Amino acid sequence: MTTAHLPLASAVLPRKRAVTVALVVSFALLTAAAAQFKVSLPFTPVPITGQTFAVLLAGGVLGSRAGAASQVVYWIAGLAFPFYAGGERGWEYATGATGGYLIGFVAAAWVVGNLAERGQDRTVASAIPAFLAGTVVIYLFGVPWLASEINASWQEAVELGAVPFVLGDLAKIVLAGVLLPGAWQLTGKR
Repeated sequence: MTTAHLPLASAVLPRKRAVTVALVVSFALLTAAAAQFKVSLPFTPVPITGQTFAVLLAGGVLGSRAGAASQVVYWIAGLAFPFYAGGERGWEYATGATGGYLIGFVAAAWVVGNLAERGQDRTVASAIPAFLAGTVVIYLFGVPWLASEINASWQEAVELGAVPFVLGDLAKIVLAGVLLPGAWQLTGKR
């Protein structure tokens, strides 16, 4: 049988995989770009960045598996390239005080993606709770990891690794919640 006789599905499947791979890499690079917008706070090793915004969008746009994969690619790429916050890279940074947040990005993208696959990304009212859930997941990984790395109590870790970021994260959640349903309306995706 020649390729001219293959069913259309066999030609579409590799193209769809190629598009998915390109999107996964693109969202990994978007996360890396967002990480370069870094504001260091003098009292905590956790910086303010745009990463969480990119993570939430990755899950919402790509779905659970591809969204999580984009963050795995980001984490791995940051081992070799200056992709982490402020141009950092390497194993020490990936597993240091902010390592839990990086691992949390993978889980958060999966959670948001899973909720998006269930339709919780089509309106602002449904997207915001999905993004809020993703943000909570990032904190659930990041804060305990931070406590362990800096030998802090749970309360100290919350004060250093969550409280200073809540307002900024809420702004990112609202912005992502407004953008994602609008993107679906533009593309006609329901």
